[in-house]
Amino acid sequence: MKISLKIFIGLLCLLFMRVPADGKPPVIKHPKHPGHQEEIIYHIFQRSFYDSNGDMHGDLNGIRQKLDYLRQLGVTAILLTPLYESVFYHNYFASDFKKIDPSYGTMHDYLSLIKELHRRGMKFYMDMETQYVTEDHLWWKDGINNPKSAYSDYILYDDAAHKQPSTIVFDLKGLLGYDSIYRKITTVNLNSPKVLEYNYQLFKFWVDPNGDGKFDDGVDGFRLDHMMDNLDDKPRLQHLFVNFWNPLLGRLRHINPKLKIVAEQASWGSLGLDYLKNGGVDRVFAFRLAFAIRSFKKKELIAAADSTFLATPANKQQVVFIENHDTPRFSYGVKGDIDKLKIGAALNLLLGGVPSIYYGQELGMTGTSGKFGGTDANEIPDRQAFEWYKSDQGKGMAYWYKLKGPWKDKFNNDVPNDGISLEEEQTQPNSLWNFYSKMIAIRKANPVISKGVYKTLQNDKDEVFTFMRYEGNKKVIVAVNLSGKPIDDAITLEGQTGQIKVLYGISKPRIITNIIAVHMPAYGVEVWGM
Repeated sequence: MKISLKIFIGLLCLLFMRVPADGKPPVIKHPKHPGHQEEIIYHIFQRSFYDSNGDMHGDLNGIRQKLDYLRQLGVTAILLTPLYESVFYHNYFASDFKKIDPSYGTMHDYLSLIKELHRRGMKFYMDMETQYVTEDHLWWKDGINNPKSAYSDYILYDDAAHKQPSTIVFDLKGLLGYDSIYRKITTVNLNSPKVLEYNYQLFKFWVDPNGDGKFDDGVDGFRLDHMMDNLDDKPRLQHLFVNFWNPLLGRLRHINPKLKIVAEQASWGSLGLDYLKNGGVDRVFAFRLAFAIRSFKKKELIAAADSTFLATPANKQQVVFIENHDTPRFSYGVKGDIDKLKIGAALNLLLGGVPSIYYGQELGMTGTSGKFGGTDANEIPDRQAFEWYKSDQGKGMAYWYKLKGPWKDKFNNDVPNDGISLEEEQTQPNSLWNFYSKMIAIRKANPVISKGVYKTLQNDKDEVFTFMRYEGNKKVIVAVNLSGKPIDDAITLEGQTGQIKVLYGISKPRIITNIIAVHMPAYGVEVWGM
């Protein structure tokens, strides 16, 4: 969701695309879309990715101009935060669902991006949260104090005269933006047949904007922010899986059966199994696994991986991540330690599921929630400008948050010549960026990672986490030393063994019967194929 628990508590107490001199775009073959299980998603907070027009706001054309960079990294899909118009910089809490935020560009810019993605065989996922609107929305402006409004049942009111729009999550009535603008927010009445139909028409447009049934200009799926069966535990918004989400998603799949829907479960501690079984979605976020990876504790990793992958229905998936727009950067948690950053990358990409990389994660960008009081500025440190240059200055830097607001001088994670930038890391063989490229290449070259069965492997050291993905006789085995000391380990294999091939690492593993004997370097990552 757009605001972390810290904010709620405080309130309560995207290389330009190379164009030849003749101006013609490069000829790119039309590759086949990667299978859904082989996707590698790149999650972009677009306002902070790349600014194409010099206004310091990242935009749609900026993303389009950097698609060749994303392909070079190896990602196959992008997920953007909401594009619709909102007074809030993160674009959650809409003022108009049907308008693209002008800071991001126009509908023409959007369609150009989608078509360029699809021309490259890449997919696009759109983040949607239609459960709330601000006081700037037509439903509010026409409906407040007007029970006879055409939109009278589009939002929840706490009184018959419609003078009191209902609160949102945690009984909040509104939020203060980073730019010191406060807006009231209310909850949409998802029980209304009119709201259901509105959502269907809205989502349907993004699935097939020109209605020709070809989907080359449409989304490949949606991320549903803060999806709940009982929205914010409001008595009037119960059983939404049956009454709202399944009817909506079912109708959308009639338009394009290939759509993939991922839900952000409201409870981050849950596996999201109820969403997968009853909510009509295809994927949920592996929050429990993300927290376990951050812990660097073997027991927590085993417990989270076993429960996450073994309990997930066979035709459903978990989106595996280590950071996103609502969490502190992974690098912040490990204090920028390159070895730990590489462990996070390996687990993010090799555990299985559908991996998601948050923009700048591949560089080791850092940041954690600020302490500016009751404002959404608190989350800006986790959403700062992608660091394209060694100097952290140059064309495309999206420093929108330094333009205004009382906190504009407080955001200083961008430090020149600190080794954290694309310009610096692409030329360094041992950089984090190059490690991400290697892990992505390993995943792509070994489909068993995404299609095979997960299994935790036993070993005799408390500091070493070992697992494999297998399908038939094909196996990929990963061993991670979670400690800062070298370790000799013995990893137990079950079933048929064979010749071992080193896919990554410096160890020289030996197979003795059904045991892999290996010397693990400190914070070592070893990947083997069989």
